Amino acid sequence: MDLPLTASGQRFPSAGCKLDERKNMTDHDHDHDHDRTVKPMVDEITDFEVLEIALRELCIEKGLFTAHDHRRFTEFAEQIGPTPAARLVARAWLDPSFKTLALTEPMKASKEVGVDWLEPTGFGTPSDFTAFEILEDTPTVHNVIVCALCSCYPRPILGNSPEWYRTPNYRRRLVRWPRQVLAEFGLYLSDEVEVRVQDSNQKHRFMVMPVRPEGTDGWTEDQLTEIVTRDCLIGVALPNPGVTTNVITDTRAALHPAQD
Repeated sequence: MDLPLTASGQRFPSAGCKLDERKNMTDHDHDHDHDRTVKPMVDEITDFEVLEIALRELCIEKGLFTAHDHRRFTEFAEQIGPTPAARLVARAWLDPSFKTLALTEPMKASKEVGVDWLEPTGFGTPSDFTAFEILEDTPTVHNVIVCALCSCYPRPILGNSPEWYRTPNYRRRLVRWPRQVLAEFGLYLSDEVEVRVQDSNQKHRFMVMPVRPEGTDGWTEDQLTEIVTRDCLIGVALPNPGVTTNVITDTRAALHPAQD
């Protein structure tokens, strides 16, 4: 039987494996090298991964969901990205009435860009349903989100959180030294701008609506959507004409396709 995969793609002992057995599986004498990636921290098995694997196996064993259900939800979560949220912001910049809706009833506004917080997957899996709030930046107020306790994030509309968002380094430091952390992302704010750190939790999720940048007069909704990147929606960057990471790239044929 195959061992479960960690988030980094490693095989990991099942939850029933004893600690000594796990240690022996890693501390062993051999004459081969373990493959490493360019992100060694990601290869390390964290306490959260151990807990997730154990809980997942238990839920499957108890019949709460199947391994197929888990795969479908994982696939859904990994495919969605920040584009719905970016379109929401772009539409709000162009339409004052929609902006009012987004700030007062963000879940209704989310539906306008194709995101249903009650049933985001569309195939009956549990939702991330929580209170949702959109934080409006102004010329004198800049918002940035974090989850100081763990990694709560508005996944239905922003997709999966970036790895750095989940690290203790970001979570612990942002709430204490927000300007220093933002500067490490290349975002330098003047002293006249108040920085507000919003701490997400199990019951409340946030995203940021940045100020529309200069030089975008006459732009269409599609053009504006492209410059509202994921980091802008978290609050560690500002939208900038010509800068986007929400680019849809063409797929290519596999380099080594499987042979029949």
